[in-house]
Amino acid sequence: MGKFRRVPVGIVGASGYGGVQLVRLLMDHPEVEIVYLGGESSIGKSFGDLYPHLAHATNLLIEAVEPEIIAHRCEVVFLSLPNGLACQIAPKLLEKGCKVLDLSADYRFSDLITYTNWYGTERTDRTIAATAVYGLPELYRDRIAEAQLIGCPGSYPTASLLALSPLLKQGLIRPETAIIDAKSGTSSSGRQAQTNLLLAEADNSIAAFNVGRHRHTPEIEQICSDLAGHELMIQFTPHLVPMVRGILATVYATMSDPGLVRDDLITIFSAFYRNSPWVKVCGSGVYPQTKWANGSNLCYIGVEVDPRTGRVIVMSAIDNLIKGQAGQAIQCLNLMMGWDETLGLPKLGFYP
Repeated sequence: MGKFRRVPVGIVGASGYGGVQLVRLLMDHPEVEIVYLGGESSIGKSFGDLYPHLAHATNLLIEAVEPEIIAHRCEVVFLSLPNGLACQIAPKLLEKGCKVLDLSADYRFSDLITYTNWYGTERTDRTIAATAVYGLPELYRDRIAEAQLIGCPGSYPTASLLALSPLLKQGLIRPETAIIDAKSGTSSSGRQAQTNLLLAEADNSIAAFNVGRHRHTPEIEQICSDLAGHELMIQFTPHLVPMVRGILATVYATMSDPGLVRDDLITIFSAFYRNSPWVKVCGSGVYPQTKWANGSNLCYIGVEVDPRTGRVIVMSAIDNLIKGQAGQAIQCLNLMMGWDETLGLPKLGFYP
């Protein structure tokens, strides 16, 4: 018997909230070994200095971001970087044979004109971007399994699309009536200091932001258009709520068949996600809470019908840092490597 070999992985941008979740989850993954952590602002520091709660578990240092060295040591690379940086590094890693999972927006768009319009960065990697697969396993599982480059979804789009997908795919709603009202904890905005995220500013308050112009809007519209079979515009409004983790997306839409009742929709949703181990459809009259998903890779979905207005209301709850970010990226890695989709991922949340 040969010695068991773990797959060597690296994380570029390991010092942010997405990066530390990747480190924590991958350290417990039975098939991989973290061999590289990179980040320009923390070069030479130990990861334990940045996150003392992990000092006893890893002695890895933060290294310079040098694609040649990364590719030599790693088979798989996670890019947890600000938008506009992954597209400078990913082509070099792919050329060297690495599998790349990008947690930024750089490879989420099939049309780079849309990316440039919303994110402001001109792109020269059109050929490589065309090979990227959108990393929402519940919709694109087979394509992810064959891919070398994954554009991992944003956290708001993950919660929103899991709520909307069965409705659009089955033609159950008038697509142009869909409205997404979503709320997220402060960790969705990352670890950089921002005035609006200070405890004194965010606590005891709830506020909408980037109304009508949030960058996750075109990402949601792209996948919704794919599901519906024609171009769609979706109304999406995000809110910041005074908690650290979690997203609750509430979706409203007018039903195509006003005769459908709640239990019909629950049956349809349950059938749609029957092969999706990370989506749990709640029973009649049960509405999900973000706390249920906290610390897990699960998405909880609740469905209600208002016969008075003819609308369906779908509620979707996730942990924005796990299913909305690092956990979903690892879920994609499992599919790319031919492993069980649940491998190394937390199946139960923290509660309370």
